[in-house]
Amino acid sequence: MSEMKEPGAGPRNASLGDEIVGCIDELAAISETPEHLTRIFLTKEHRAAADLILSWMRDAGMRAHLDAIGNVCGRYEGEVAGMPCLMLGSHYDTVRDAGKWDGPLGLITAISCVAQLHRRGKRLPFAIEVTGFADEEGVRFASTLLGSRAVAGTFDESVLGVKDSAGISLRAALSQFGLDPDHIGAAARTRGELLAYLELHIEQGPVLEGLNLPVGVVTAIAGATRLAASLTGMAGHAGTVPMPLRRDALAGAAECIVAIEEFCRTGQSGLVGTVGYIHATPGATNVISGQVSFTIDIRAPSDAHRKLAVADIVRRIENIARRRKLKLQLDVTHENRTVPCAPWLKDQVSEAIAGEGFRVFELPSGAGHDGMAMIDIADVAMLFVRCRGGISHHPDEHVDLADVDAGARVLLRLIENFRPRGAAQ
Repeated sequence: MSEMKEPGAGPRNASLGDEIVGCIDELAAISETPEHLTRIFLTKEHRAAADLILSWMRDAGMRAHLDAIGNVCGRYEGEVAGMPCLMLGSHYDTVRDAGKWDGPLGLITAISCVAQLHRRGKRLPFAIEVTGFADEEGVRFASTLLGSRAVAGTFDESVLGVKDSAGISLRAALSQFGLDPDHIGAAARTRGELLAYLELHIEQGPVLEGLNLPVGVVTAIAGATRLAASLTGMAGHAGTVPMPLRRDALAGAAECIVAIEEFCRTGQSGLVGTVGYIHATPGATNVISGQVSFTIDIRAPSDAHRKLAVADIVRRIENIARRRKLKLQLDVTHENRTVPCAPWLKDQVSEAIAGEGFRVFELPSGAGHDGMAMIDIADVAMLFVRCRGGISHHPDEHVDLADVDAGARVLLRLIENFRPRGAAQ
């Protein structure tokens, strides 16, 4: 980034990939502990990261500020000041014990592309804005996309009362961070200000690696339904209750889990189901479980497909509970709609990929992204970059230098050739 003493600052002829990887490494050093990368919303590490990113934005020729929710926002004016913008972004918070690429790769690549334009003194017939969203992961307050929802004007103010594990409310945490929780609405943007929202992100899956492709075009961000299930039977002595008389909640839960897996394995392409948490009570070796709770996460590339799958899975669980004489409690805890990427934007992503000499391949995103909020004020698109082994949300998360550079070159080509919707070809 212009004369980047910024992280990764090397010679001017260094590749974009070298510059970006240097920044990734420097940002990854800002962590709750040195052993496990953790950068949680509205913590001191989060603030240090925000300050560093703001400095990179300014070095790249942007005006930069922290908005009312803690997003880092940079703007590179077009040929005429005040023009609508192409917004690029990703998030800079992490899960606990994270990898260093999820979120920061997209954010830093966007900044690096703007820095490249700035070095050449190039302005475009639109502004470019880069946004580092403050809270995409939802680790601290169990509510995802807080940063992008604030920008999209859909922030739910009831979340301000939610408390973290230490009993600190979101309202209090914002105040401690130096932000005014009563002015979150100031972060909101309008549809007329944005020409589109575009995000580069690691794939977080193994598809591109399996095809030996560095980049891919995202077709849609899959919707998700999450349920909390509870089965109640009868606890009893492991040695004295005959098998035919048991109402074993844990055995019932096990059957439900297998049924979910089997259904999703044989379902339509793109359907995935996960049971990621299970808790049995009383949890003793010699006691039949009387109560078991577990979670269910169902995702699919289309809302209709997902809703039909959820209905079918619920029926199967109800039948298992009825046959085993278990009481069932099933509650939907989260529902996000599928977000299709705009065809006119996908076409431009494809053109940029082909222009850099790569094969164009389309794939859905099974993971959620900030575009799920941003679609309320702009058409969205995503560019995926291959990650090693498809590993993400884990310290082994990795992107090769050549793929970092490939993603950056595609994004820069896309920016320089971007045509707003309806513009003449």
